[in-house]
Amino acid sequence: MNKSVASDIIEKYEPIEEVKQAHQMSIEGFTRYMCSSDCLLFNNEYDKVYQDMTHPLCDYFISSSHNTYLISDQLVGPSDIWGYVSALMKGCRCLEIDCWDGSQNEPVVYHGYTLTSKLLFKTVIQAIHKYAFITSDYPVVLSLENHCSPHQQEVMADNLQLILGDALLSDMLDDFPEKLPSPEALKFKILVRNKKIGTLAETRERRNSDKHGQVQEYEEYEDTDLDEEEDRVKESETPVILKDNPEKELESRSRVSLPLFRKHKVKVALALSDLVIYTKAEKFRSFRYSRLYQQFNETNSIEESKARKLSKLKAHEFILHTTKFITRIYPRAIRANSSNFNPQEFWNVGCQMVALNFQTPGLPMDLQNGKFLDNGSSGYILKPRFLRDIETKFNPNGVLENNNPVTLTIRLISGIQLPPSNLSSSNKADTSVSIGIFGVANDEVKQQTRVIKRNAFSPRWDETFTFIIQVPELALIRFVVENQSMITGNEFLGQYTLPVLCMSKGYRRVPLFSKAGQSLEPASLFIYVWYVR
Repeated sequence: MNKSVASDIIEKYEPIEEVKQAHQMSIEGFTRYMCSSDCLLFNNEYDKVYQDMTHPLCDYFISSSHNTYLISDQLVGPSDIWGYVSALMKGCRCLEIDCWDGSQNEPVVYHGYTLTSKLLFKTVIQAIHKYAFITSDYPVVLSLENHCSPHQQEVMADNLQLILGDALLSDMLDDFPEKLPSPEALKFKILVRNKKIGTLAETRERRNSDKHGQVQEYEEYEDTDLDEEEDRVKESETPVILKDNPEKELESRSRVSLPLFRKHKVKVALALSDLVIYTKAEKFRSFRYSRLYQQFNETNSIEESKARKLSKLKAHEFILHTTKFITRIYPRAIRANSSNFNPQEFWNVGCQMVALNFQTPGLPMDLQNGKFLDNGSSGYILKPRFLRDIETKFNPNGVLENNNPVTLTIRLISGIQLPPSNLSSSNKADTSVSIGIFGVANDEVKQQTRVIKRNAFSPRWDETFTFIIQVPELALIRFVVENQSMITGNEFLGQYTLPVLCMSKGYRRVPLFSKAGQSLEPASLFIYVWYVR
């Protein structure tokens, strides 16, 4: 710390005028500084939007939620507007809406074929319109899980247009007819993600026609395990290219090289289809298929189990895919209790929309909340260059070459007013702290302090830990305070998670949050941080 910074701190926090004039700091002044936001571990330079926001949408990690309307489990719990409001207030930029036919010609939102309660679609859109841009100016994507009849799809389209008005992106931007626009170009815009009929050019042609009341059947293909079968396809085989009709193109290609698909038809109302611009929902078939046929405005959703398999067996291909196309990962169906997967493994391969159940606290949501503290909590984080470069050689599972590792040293000094134990009759916790690194496989590690017996008010550890982090651009660090018990097991007391490169150096205060994400002020840790690259 240089003299100028020290003088500024003394001027701001020292309450005794004589001490301030002597350019010194009393215990009271130092305590005020230590408890201030200026001394927090999170560097306030990253508490505002500082990244280049003019890259295409596919170049960003986008804060995303799954079944946003649910606030409990997936089977019998309530659907609630609060799910959307709270997600938006946390900076979420991709919301999921499951739409079904309702009574009196009013589409409803709920988890189909379950006992979850129902919300009116128009009520959901009204809430989104009210809260969409309170915490972030950047675009919101409405990912529709659309099960409605064509007629109620038309009602949905009317709701979207009437309620959202100018905020709804209903036509392509003049500067982006054949490429994805940037978050900057889409400020204060709401995008619809749904099945779409035809091209953007055809949508524009229909804009002023009377064809919006029409319904078309959208042929959707259910694939076998194409990722295994595609390896048997010879690279030399040339597909039949029929640009005017990509579905016929697929059928032609199936006859000569790719496996056959089972197909079923989905009826899509043109009125809703034409509101889908840069986020067309398209079934993922294989990386090979995407390389050959996928259009710039087509996005894929991949279930976590399949995505995990691909991330382990074909990580480099996965990354090449996500350099071009927005990819959404969602939880597998058996997570009836709304549990979450670890999002880190999918961020490692560049997946933009890793959708979690925001209502469920725990490690995955700690990582989610920690990651998106960056870039002013805007919900958009520019991916590292090696996840944006279409010629990248990066593989998070392989040997990392030509990287720029960080040597991180953390001296964990002490804690203050840590939460008491709920499992101890005296409420006096036996406290310990674990420090975990989350990132690529080679960087994942956890170290732990010794246990301080019966002291959560002012434990002191004075222990130093060193981490060598190979890919700091993807790394998160998580501090967890626990009560250690041989009888009842470890009891969670508080945690704090943030990106490694968002840490300030020097003596810092680590605020703690409850399992539900609520601040536990004044509970905190006192540490010294240093790292070099």
